[in-house]
Amino acid sequence: MIGKVIGAFVGDRIARRTSGMGGASGAALGVIATSVLRRMSLPAMVALGVGGHVAKKVLDKKQAEGPEQTPSKTSTAPKTDNGRKAA
Repeated sequence: MIGKVIGAFVGDRIARRTSGMGGASGAALGVIATSVLRRMSLPAMVALGVGGHVAKKVLDKKQAEGPEQTPSKTSTAPKTDNGRKAA
């Protein structure tokens, strides 16, 4: 019972930081998550944690690169003698 209350509290806090999710739905997900984690094996929990950590690192790296690292679009229009695009 206490585990479900703690899961609901944590889920509510996480839902407040996540856009598109309210406090009640986060609390429900917290209760469900505690029930699922209780039934998982230890190797499955470790694999889930490592996978989440790797996914977060990859997403953080992609966000850090930002739009500056993307190649600029080049025009395929023919150019005139003075370097400007032909009309």
